[in-house]
Amino acid sequence: MSLLEIKNLEIRFNTDAGVVHAVNGINLTIEEGESFGLVGETGAGKTTTALAILNLLQSPPAEIVSGEIIYKGQDILKLSKNKLRELRGEEISMIFQDPMTSLNPVMTIGEQIMEAVKYHSGKSAADAQLRMLEMLEKVRIPAERSYDYPHQFSGGMKQRVVIAEALAANPALLLADEPTTALDVTIQAQVLDMISSLQKENKTAMLLITHDLGVVAETCKRAAIMYAGEIVEMGTVEQIFDDTAHPYTKGLFNSIPSLDKKTDRLMPIRGLMPDPMDLPKGCKFCPRCPYADELCITECPPVKDLGDGHLCKCHHADKGAPLYFPDEKGNELAYEHGLPVSNPGNDFLGKGDGPDGE
Repeated sequence: MSLLEIKNLEIRFNTDAGVVHAVNGINLTIEEGESFGLVGETGAGKTTTALAILNLLQSPPAEIVSGEIIYKGQDILKLSKNKLRELRGEEISMIFQDPMTSLNPVMTIGEQIMEAVKYHSGKSAADAQLRMLEMLEKVRIPAERSYDYPHQFSGGMKQRVVIAEALAANPALLLADEPTTALDVTIQAQVLDMISSLQKENKTAMLLITHDLGVVAETCKRAAIMYAGEIVEMGTVEQIFDDTAHPYTKGLFNSIPSLDKKTDRLMPIRGLMPDPMDLPKGCKFCPRCPYADELCITECPPVKDLGDGHLCKCHHADKGAPLYFPDEKGNELAYEHGLPVSNPGNDFLGKGDGPDGE
């Protein structure tokens, strides 16, 4: 049995302006001790999914329309408030994006870590203090700084404090919501190494939410690509990187500079993510995809298993042709002006404007 299983989760926000469809029927599983990456643009629904796992969404306006979040055999969405309090921190813990808003400005960092330990483990004040000092040592913060307040720490050190607090009660699952977003590259690497080492030491499973595919490659075993509230591709990191199947995922990789390939100009994904209050009827990536046809416009694609658990939500994912963004000069110019593009994928399918597709 998986440690965490999300089944057909659908979440919307009912606002005065309209209904925001934030998460649209996602499914994923996380095994004990596994590192799982969730990648996507801002607004894809990543943080909303993480908050739903802890049942922390404010309602109203949030509404969980359907689905289940099964943790160790029990549906989190059906737990009482008291059971949820016991679950949060002790079983499932979260590292939030901004450490400054996660820490209490009028309590010392030592008091905040001790509070979490005492509440979830029932330890005495003396034992809780020992655990607090142990956690500070693990995140490389001197013990004497336990009497300092959050404003006396740098951004990187505040994030270390949040990590210490999140792992103090030895949770089975850690939700890390873009834990390095506000940090410079050097500190990012240190924080990620620290999270990984503590995770392995405590045998904690982790859901890592990030924009950075490089972070996923270094940290995770499996990953899912999220777009407009849907998981469009999921598999092992090797499958996602080496056998990329979804046009959106390919677009993300084409937007990253390569050290091996000389490129005059990167190929960005044109357009913007669709308005979650007015999503396309068919494939959500359809308005930005150079391979979209009438089927993509009218029908939502099914999830296809490409083998060994590599899943892709695309009508053309199993056609046997490599789908990728055009990289030839003529195609580049046409692509920039929103004109039909000739490429091996479309030509193979008979949907291109090249000589083989006419």
